[in-house]
Amino acid sequence: MKKIALYICFLILSYGYGQELNLPVWTQYLADNDFVISPTYAGIGDNLKIRANGLTQWVGIKNAPDNQSIYADFRFANRSGVGVSAYNDKNGNTRQKGLKISYAHHLTLDYKSKQYLSFGISYNINSFRIEIENFNTTYEIPIIDPSITDDRSINNNNFDAGILYRWKNFFVSLNANNLIEKDIDDFTGVEPNQLLNFQLYSGLVLTSKTNKDIEFEPSVFFQLFDSDNRSATDINFKYRKFNRDRNYYWVGASYRFLNDQFLDPLNIGPMGGVMHNGLYFAYSYQITMNDLSGFNSGTHMVTIGLDLFQGASNCACTRGTSQSYYRL
Repeated sequence: MKKIALYICFLILSYGYGQELNLPVWTQYLADNDFVISPTYAGIGDNLKIRANGLTQWVGIKNAPDNQSIYADFRFANRSGVGVSAYNDKNGNTRQKGLKISYAHHLTLDYKSKQYLSFGISYNINSFRIEIENFNTTYEIPIIDPSITDDRSINNNNFDAGILYRWKNFFVSLNANNLIEKDIDDFTGVEPNQLLNFQLYSGLVLTSKTNKDIEFEPSVFFQLFDSDNRSATDINFKYRKFNRDRNYYWVGASYRFLNDQFLDPLNIGPMGGVMHNGLYFAYSYQITMNDLSGFNSGTHMVTIGLDLFQGASNCACTRGTSQSYYRL
């Protein structure tokens, strides 16, 4: 039992180290919030879109990661959009906070065939801190290292850039995150400085042939880390049903795996959401499939949101691939 406990602690600590590199993307983007993936989605749709997420990972394990975030984007003029996002992340005695400001511009490649191209860029500022005031002595470590005298905090600035192509109801986006190498702090000799990672997100929105108010949306999300070539993939599927007032509900599922372990998933689970008169709610549950599965009840995420200030653009390039982007 002691070995199992040590193993769990090791996984949590290593996860925290990875978090300082990049916060993990779970299923936030599937809660009708593609802006989570890429700044290129800022301004697509007819509303100011606001989404707030609360995520608790590995419920049942003490000091497991916990995250809160908020996203908002809206269009200005006919072809441009801006967005802002902020997050607060807790993982054991580590704290991380960040703010991202994004800009996107949308172009029409061909009006008749409905081909559009979008470019986006984000400026990020992140703050990472280790709460040494919460350090406690143990039987193995009877005293705290006297050389630890401050909070070990550090701030970093970086940029993301992305491109999005849409053709009718097909979409594909490519994003490069953390384009600048990180400044190394003196308090650690193993701190990573290569934060660059790439994200590919693609999918297709299919309208039912028998009912135009029903949509099917298969999609795939791929992430590759440049520092060590680690990569993972999500395979997703969503079903949407609209009513005559353009309110809707949706249900779906996601399957995440490391790309060298396709038949050994990291997480798998259902999700669902509802939009009613501009109010949005979604819930996602991810079942942990690795060695921690016997010690926790999975990962839970709740999304609440608002769609405000409806205003259609004169340019079709800001029209989304799904009916959920706009209200008739």
